[in-house]
Amino acid sequence: MVSACAYSGAYPTGYGRYRKNTEGVPEELFDTLQASGFTHFQQSGTGAIRKYYNYVRVTPMVQPLDELGEAWPLRDETASAGYYAATLDTGIRCEITVGEKVAVHRYTFPESSSARVVVDLSCGGLAIEHGRTVPLRAQVESMGRGHAQGTVVLEGVPLSVYLQVDSPGWRQMLWHDRRLIEGGTRLDFDSIRQTTLRPFGLLFMGSARAGRTIEVRLGFSLRGCDQARENLERECGEEGPVFDLVRARTSGRWGDHLSRVEVDGGTPARRQVMATALYHSLIKPCFGDDESPFWPASGPFAFDVCTMWDIYKAQIPLLMAIVPDRAADLLESLIRVCEEEGNFPIGYRMARGADRFFRQGSALAHTALADAHALGLGGLDWSWALVHMVDDLRRLYGEDFLEQGLVHPITHTLDLAYGHHCTAKVARALGDKRLADELEERARNWVNAFERSTGLLRDSEFYEGGKWNYSFRLLHDMRARIALAGGEDAFVAMLDRFFGFGGSVPVGRQAGRPPAAGFAGAVTQPGRRPSAEEMAAGYALNRFEGLNNEPDMDAPWAYHYAGRPDRTAEIVHAALTWQFGTGAGGLPGNDDSGGLSAWYVWASLGLFPVAGQGRFLVNAPAFARAALRVDGGEFVIEASGHRDEPIGADGVEHTPPTQYVRSATLNGRPLETTHINASEVHRGGLLRLELGPEPSQWGRSARPPSVSDARPGGGTT
Repeated sequence: MVSACAYSGAYPTGYGRYRKNTEGVPEELFDTLQASGFTHFQQSGTGAIRKYYNYVRVTPMVQPLDELGEAWPLRDETASAGYYAATLDTGIRCEITVGEKVAVHRYTFPESSSARVVVDLSCGGLAIEHGRTVPLRAQVESMGRGHAQGTVVLEGVPLSVYLQVDSPGWRQMLWHDRRLIEGGTRLDFDSIRQTTLRPFGLLFMGSARAGRTIEVRLGFSLRGCDQARENLERECGEEGPVFDLVRARTSGRWGDHLSRVEVDGGTPARRQVMATALYHSLIKPCFGDDESPFWPASGPFAFDVCTMWDIYKAQIPLLMAIVPDRAADLLESLIRVCEEEGNFPIGYRMARGADRFFRQGSALAHTALADAHALGLGGLDWSWALVHMVDDLRRLYGEDFLEQGLVHPITHTLDLAYGHHCTAKVARALGDKRLADELEERARNWVNAFERSTGLLRDSEFYEGGKWNYSFRLLHDMRARIALAGGEDAFVAMLDRFFGFGGSVPVGRQAGRPPAAGFAGAVTQPGRRPSAEEMAAGYALNRFEGLNNEPDMDAPWAYHYAGRPDRTAEIVHAALTWQFGTGAGGLPGNDDSGGLSAWYVWASLGLFPVAGQGRFLVNAPAFARAALRVDGGEFVIEASGHRDEPIGADGVEHTPPTQYVRSATLNGRPLETTHINASEVHRGGLLRLELGPEPSQWGRSARPPSVSDARPGGGTT
């Protein structure tokens, strides 16, 4: 539930050096990383989401309170899963760790006659234009002897914190507007506005000899100060230093989670990126069990679902495979949100509002629910879940889809058709044939989104993309979709154009590195504050965006449905080789709560989940051996003939050749198809792949299933 990080107030997410931006290269606010303290609750790799938490800032100081908010350069930073440390330019060594619902800070001071730890409960958001989160109401109470508590209402959520500060002999005071309140024990603010907000909080102050260590323990709750205190006492005990204990416990939990995907082989850089990607994939969503501020019942409360548009294709299937209990908790929480607020959320933060982010997509939770039901995941009440799945299909854009079979933005037509298909699967499995037939009939309306003359989507508005980006999504009826494009050869030609094969611009060195295989033609990247014309010129290329956004993350695997898995291998290999690295900027776009990193994990394993359809597509992996710890034991992928190839981070001067699958077996039986069922992965087994440097006939004669395969005569309607 809790995250903690150094706070600069800049983008991204409050730890960074930049102004907030949505296009092009961000503008720097300052030259070096710096911090004005350490805050709690952060987004993870999201774009311009506008509100970034950063609540309850804790600042160790040797300066007067008047200087609160000044930022000091960070030196000697170090980080590992569950731990962060840095030295402020003031000489204070700062360490932070977190537990499930707690954060523990440890500060080692230089010699000072007036050292202090300042807790600012008014902090929130980013310290840039339109980035601030202003509390609505607040109360703070100083209870003496290193104990305090407070509740701050932000975006409709009452965030409570209970503090213990291990600082014997230090004074403890409240402060408001950077002025100490002598003798005061309580502050109450009934209504705070942007124009009336003045900082407020707590201060602990005293002398410090060189090397003096102060420990600050914070328990959080969304259900009041009493539960915040209980959370703190349960994880940290009632008194005494606990930093090392909490850090070890959290490190152990991370070690367990990160060991659920293990790889052998690969260069050091590739292994580092893989481990980082797995870590990023498991940071979000956040779970505050028994902490929902919106309903009184116990159970999981999931937030930082930022957003389903980002995570439903790759990240949620990864959670289902290696942390199925948490995946089930996520779905249970989403059902409860729908019950309480009337919509399955596309995005859901620690704030009421399931209808936010609705422009991104529609009915995306339905894919995860369909997969979970097919896998028998969790103890969900499926008849109740089906009620909400059906009702949600009729909300927002769904009403027009129900009446007309077509909505704009046109991508929502695809979403809603797919949502109907996924809901029909659950209804049929539960024995409601009439409902399933009705839903499946509407699911065929995906064809209304396409222009038959071009084989592409109709002209419309598009969220962060264009018609080409969205035109190659993996649908439930890929056989009919390919027929609509003019057949397999025409579909492959369209994909080749999208991915830059046969580009008219000569291939050459770009940006100091060799070109990736399959990406022909120099493309100029936008700079600072790009004009609308510059961005329009880039989009007009109608090229694959290179994983820096969600609409076409699954597009490389569309080749599988046209019998060309070799093309998938070339594109994915190029992306894994050149678009990811170990340094700053080592991702080709926003990580978006782990959605992009989950793509990297699956692509490196040689598998890709088709969300909502209960299957994986098979491709050449990036490692000689990999093992996923699943409920059924282990699912192992072994690749004979695999070569360890460098990635862009190694600074190599050549493009490594693509490796292709030449033959495959699953649990000892020949595998002629390019797909396997998700249930086969989840119950454990062995997938053996023979790789080679040239394409083969493997996978050319079989196609992954489409719903029209099961209809009389096949084909589209």
